[in-house]
Amino acid sequence: MGIMPFNTTFTIGNNLNQLAAQPTEEVVVDDCKITLLGTAHVSKTSADAVHSLISSDQFDSVAIELCQSRYNALIDPDSLAQMDLFSVIKNGKAAMVAASLALGSFQQKMADELGIEPGAEMKMAANLAEEKDLPILLIDREVGTTLKRVYRNVPWWKRLELFSGLLASVMFSEKVSEEDIEKLKEGDMLDATFSQFAESSKEIYVPLVNERDQYMAQRIAEEAASSQHQNMLVVIGAGHLKGIKNYLDNDLADTKSIAELDSIPPASRWPKAIPWLIVSLVFIGFAIGFNRAPELGWQLVIEWVVINGGLSALGALLANAHPITIITAFLAAPLTSLNPTVGAGMVTAAVEAWIRKPRVGDFSTLKHDVAKLSGWWKNRVSRTLLVFFFSTLGSAAGTYIAGFRIYEQLT
Repeated sequence: MGIMPFNTTFTIGNNLNQLAAQPTEEVVVDDCKITLLGTAHVSKTSADAVHSLISSDQFDSVAIELCQSRYNALIDPDSLAQMDLFSVIKNGKAAMVAASLALGSFQQKMADELGIEPGAEMKMAANLAEEKDLPILLIDREVGTTLKRVYRNVPWWKRLELFSGLLASVMFSEKVSEEDIEKLKEGDMLDATFSQFAESSKEIYVPLVNERDQYMAQRIAEEAASSQHQNMLVVIGAGHLKGIKNYLDNDLADTKSIAELDSIPPASRWPKAIPWLIVSLVFIGFAIGFNRAPELGWQLVIEWVVINGGLSALGALLANAHPITIITAFLAAPLTSLNPTVGAGMVTAAVEAWIRKPRVGDFSTLKHDVAKLSGWWKNRVSRTLLVFFFSTLGSAAGTYIAGFRIYEQLT
């Protein structure tokens, strides 16, 4: 594969000033001319520049910084409204859906404040390429894979801080800060959302930014090598421009392959053993208590039920769950905590969704409701997800607190 610099003068007529504000780089990969256009994801100028370039009829293909799932969400923004909430809970996808909603709420706040949908230039590129019957090349890694690689790359003791900080930053902020807007001018929605963590954490920066630069460079080179394209326009966030250009300018054989970048690192086995270890210690504690005195044994059991069930019920209450769901949390948490394969949140969320079945209107307004903090409690879909998380966190806290109480009683 041959890669060499390439310089192009755009013939766009009256739009040269518009394009001058956009950073661009050019290379040739296997006789295919590659124009890298760095865009700002909250800029109408970027969207206009994309329109001008594609309308110039210089390009025979358009590559965009999107994966298949993000592209589907772009062309079908109401796709979340079509989900089966029971299946989401049953299949353990509540966390991923909640994260998607949180990112969506962040994007909606941007749109409401700036008057332009973040990623408008990507949508412009996709729509105009389709209109001109140009191949649309999706070059970014699947967002789910990126999030999983970020999660696996972060030490286990930092994961709760990362996840809670992420949700707090996008859920509990009614206004989008100037810093967030500036981040979107340089990168993309993922970069902006994780920026406060990525800046100080190599574990997050590598899979979030560097690996995606490698992945997109590999995808561009792969498409160029197919000999199906002669003049390709690549629309990417300005923050990825330098990295992708550097990888294309150098030997890609020294970078990770697409297969490697698409793989999910295996999870460490020993953290999975912790819940079972805790359960074993709890049962041992019960056995020791009953062996010493039946009264002590029953006291330990009662404290386990009250603390574990009480905190899980408190979590459900904070999520504004139905009273029956709150009672269910109290009864279910002490039992589910003794079986790590079933979480209290799965039970409480299923009960909440059954009692307060989401209406068609809840799904149709979901995207706009979660843009405001109060909307998470107002909408039945997002509220069910809150019930899942808060009751789960309550039960988890109850497990450790009750476990220490048992230890104290026996020593």
